[in-house]
Parts: sequence; C-alpha cells; structure tokens
Amino acid sequence: MAWVDWYARYVMRILLVGNYPLDDQPSMSRYAEMLRREMMHRGHAAELVLPGAFFGLLHREGPMGKWLGYIDKYLLFPWVLRRLAKGFDLVHICDHSNSMYLPHTAGSAKSITCHDLLAVFSAEGRYPQQHISATGRVQQRWIRKHLRAAPQVVCVSSFTAEQFEHLGARADQVRKVILNPLNYDYSPATPEDVSALRMEMGLGASEGYLLHVGGDIWYKNRAGAVRIYGCLVEELKRRGRRVPKLILAGTAWSGEIRRYVAEHGLSGLVMERVKPPNETLRALYTAAQALLFPSLYEGFGWPLLEAQSCGCPVITSNRPPMTEVAGAGALLIDPESEQEAAQTIAEHLERLGDLREAGFRNLKRFDRDELMRRYEEFFLAAASTDASGRRRG
Repeated sequence: MAWVDWYARYVMRILLVGNYPLDDQPSMSRYAEMLRREMMHRGHAAELVLPGAFFGLLHREGPMGKWLGYIDKYLLFPWVLRRLAKGFDLVHICDHSNSMYLPHTAGSAKSITCHDLLAVFSAEGRYPQQHISATGRVQQRWIRKHLRAAPQVVCVSSFTAEQFEHLGARADQVRKVILNPLNYDYSPATPEDVSALRMEMGLGASEGYLLHVGGDIWYKNRAGAVRIYGCLVEELKRRGRRVPKLILAGTAWSGEIRRYVAEHGLSGLVMERVKPPNETLRALYTAAQALLFPSLYEGFGWPLLEAQSCGCPVITSNRPPMTEVAGAGALLIDPESEQEAAQTIAEHLERLGDLREAGFRNLKRFDRDELMRRYEEFFLAAASTDASGRRRG
C-alpha cells in the first residue's frame, strides 16, 4: 500500500506493554521481548514497559498477594502508562489479558495481541473444567469489554481469530492473523549435551523416552498424557515391544499424577524434570523419541515448534490450533480417547522418525524474519491511525 510505503520512511516510536513481573509468565515475557528486539533491529524505536511491582512485593502469596498486585496493575500502572504513552506513535499491548490498558494510551494509536480466549470463555461457563471465582469473572468481563473495543488486533493463530468472532467485536475492528515464531533459538543439541543429559537423568545411551512439556493446567491435559502413556505401556507389553520412558518437563507433578503413577506401577518409567532451562529443554527435545502433546486447548502451542526445531517428532491432538501449528509434521491423536490414542502411538512408534523432515519443512512457515516483517507492516498500519482506530489524514 502506498501510504505504508510513505510512512515506512520514518522511524516508528513503539511502546510495548508487557506483563506484571510477579505474575511469572515466561512465555509472555519472551514474546514481548522478542517484539522489542525485532522492531529495534528493523530500525524502529521500541521500548518495553511493565507494571511496576511495589505493593505486590509486600506479600506475594495467597489472596492478599493477588489483591496487592491488583493495586500495582490496575491503580498505579494506568497512571504511569498515560504519562509514558504521550511520547510514542503506537502503544501495543502484548497480552490480551491486559486489554484494560487500552483506554490509557494518552491519544496515541493502539493495538493488542490476542493469544487465546480460554479464560474469557471459561468465565462464561464454556469450559467448566476451569473454575473461575466471582472476582475472576468480573475481571474476564472487563478484559472482554476492552478486547471487543480494540481498534487493531493481532491473533496468533487462525483458531484464535475464529474464536474472536464470538466476542461481537466492533464492526470496523482490524484483525490480522500472524503466527508466532519461536521466541528462543531452538535447534538440535550437540551429542555431548545429549550424553550429559542422559547421564544426569540416569538414562542409558540407547534408552528411549517420550517427552511432555507443559504446566499442570487442565487444558494442557498433563494427567491425560500420563494416562495415555499408561495405556501405551500395556499395549506395548501386550505386543512384546520395548517400552520407552516418559519424562514430564515443566511444573512439579500434581497429586493426581503421583497417585496414577504409583497405582499403575509406573514409578520406574515416568520421570520428572521441573522447570528445565532452555538449553536443558533443547537436549530433552533432541534425544526424545517424540513429544507427547495431547492438549485439549491452546491459543498456539509453542512446544510443537520447539520440538520440531530440535528434530523431535511430534504426537499431538487432532484439533486446532495444534493441527494448524504442527502441520504435516505430526502424528495426530484424540486426546480424550486414551486407549485409542495409545494404540495409534504403538502402531507408529517405530516409524516416528519419519516425521523429522516433515517437521523441519513445517518450520519454514514460521520464519522469524517473515513473521516480524508482517508485524512491522501491522504496526505501521496501526500507527497511522488515531486513538479510535481511524486513518489519519
């Protein structure tokens, strides 16, 4: 577009708004930092601001910590944001859960990224697995209200964009799908790093394992992954085949998982790796027979790309956005039909290596330079509007 070409001759001043540091959201932090770094690399003046942790530091645990954090996020930070925003062409909110900051951009153009609508829809009763408190429901209605009114929105997957349709957003809202690139440079680990990992984990040089990466949140279906694995163990033993181990990387096990492992005689087969750093995770991906990722819901699903980048075959759910992200480089299963999923894995386990090249080919769709070019184009268009989203001049 000619007006974009004209505007591109000028350096944009972009204020990126990240997440409250005490909320401990590493994926969102890496995403916001990636946008800042990449826009700076393209010659723009990009700055990342976070709500300051002041009252939240007084008491970080329990309901008291949550309410003190609300003071930092919802009373103090809007005042700070209004003051800062005056010096920028565009204010971009990096996480949809902070949509309530959109009215505080001091007349600057504004936009937001929507990663998923799980919490918003859970508050409306669409996902009864997730309990939302009364205050949480109020908060999600607040988030929904400002998302609907946002003039410019990036959705990280087509699935998220389709869900956005159910919000009843303003008719002139500009909504664009831009897939996430990797926010860390994953690639196959060296043989030395893999050997060191195996030694540390007590794994033999040729001992196979499946890997699950994620937290203990219901939609990650972590307990479901363990149940699928339990069915797989039975299926492989019935067929007289060698049984791989299962490594759960992420948060500590829930009580449900510990009970299942103990009751089904899996104590020597299921292993735990709590919050591994990126380099350890890279070695875990590289040495795994496959990533087992049977999520029930995702906004995107970064572990799928992380695994493929390390040459790790992917086993994931036969539903979007997992199908959209993993592409042809994955074995698809029904995450809620555990016995059937185990049978499918058992049938393909020895041939999962065939998915490696398909995974590498799939990654071409997630080229960081190309996706950041699309972000730059989106930001240029957004910055050319006024605070209400109308094109200037």
